[in-house]
Amino acid sequence: MKPHLLRGSLGGALALILVLAFLTPLAHAARVGVLSNKYATQTAVDFGNRMPMHSFTGIDTSAVPPTLPSLLASFDVLLVFEDSTFPNAPAVGNVAAAFAKTGRAVVLGTFYEQDRSDGAPGNSPHGWGDLEKLDPNTTDGVGTPYAPRSLDPASIRGHPLTAGVTTLTSAKFAGGNNAKDGTIVVATWNVPNALGKPDPAIAFRLTGPACVIHVAIAPNYPLLSVGGADFGGDFTRVWQNAFDFAASGCNPPLGFAPGGNPANVPTLSEWALVLTFLLVGGAGAWTLRRREARRVARRER
Repeated sequence: MKPHLLRGSLGGALALILVLAFLTPLAHAARVGVLSNKYATQTAVDFGNRMPMHSFTGIDTSAVPPTLPSLLASFDVLLVFEDSTFPNAPAVGNVAAAFAKTGRAVVLGTFYEQDRSDGAPGNSPHGWGDLEKLDPNTTDGVGTPYAPRSLDPASIRGHPLTAGVTTLTSAKFAGGNNAKDGTIVVATWNVPNALGKPDPAIAFRLTGPACVIHVAIAPNYPLLSVGGADFGGDFTRVWQNAFDFAASGCNPPLGFAPGGNPANVPTLSEWALVLTFLLVGGAGAWTLRRREARRVARRER
C-alpha cells in the first residue's frame, strides 16, 4: 500500500475507533451496600468472589436500619432484599428510597416482594415505606410461587441488563411480581404470574433521578442451594449486569434506548460528540495526506 493511502486509512481508522469507544458502555467499579435482615454478609462475600470488579459490604438490617449519611458516604449502589419478612422493612425502604432520590441506583432481589404492602397476607407484610413509590413492580398478590421458573427466551430485550444473558433458572426462589405502568421490563419468566400477566424477571423504573432495578430471583441462592441443581444459567451475569448498569447511573450507552431499543435516535448532544470525533479523525487524515502530497511534490522537482 502506498504511504499516503496507508496514512489516510490510519486516519479513518482513528475516527472509527473514537466513535466505537463512545458507543461502548464504560465499566464502572461500584461500592455496593448489601442490605438484608439475613445473609447480608454472606451474600456480600459470595458476590465479591463472583464479581471482583465491584466491592460488596453486608449490612444487617434486622435490628437497626443504616442512616442515609452513612450509606452515601460508603456506597454507590444498594442491593436490598430479605429472607422472611421483618418489622424494620419500612424503615429500610425509606432510607433506600432517599438514597435512590440522590441519583444512586438501588437493586432489589427476592424476597423483597413478600414484605411489600400488597404482598400475600400469609406473609404478614410490613411494607417498604417510600421505596414502594419507586420500585418497578407490585406483587401479583401471591408472591414467590416456590415453583420452577426459567427465562422466556422470546422476552429478552437487547439492553445492558441482559447483555450476555440467554438462560436463568430457579427451582423455587423467583417470580411473583407484576410490572407497574411505566416500568421497563427487559426479560420475563416463562410462566405468567398469579394474575395471568407476564412475570417480570428483570425490570427497572426511572422516577426523576431515582433508578430502581428489580432482579426477581434470590441473590442469596448460592448460599441456600446447590448450583446446577436448584438454580442455574447466567445467574452471575444477570447480577453483574444489574450492578454494572446501576453503577452507570442507569444510563444506557448510545445505541440503546432506556427500553432496550437498539435503534434509538441519539440526542443532539450525542450527535455533536460523534460529529466532533469524526471531524477530529477526518482532519487528522486530511493533514497526513497533505503532508505526503508535499513530500511527493518535493521529490518530483
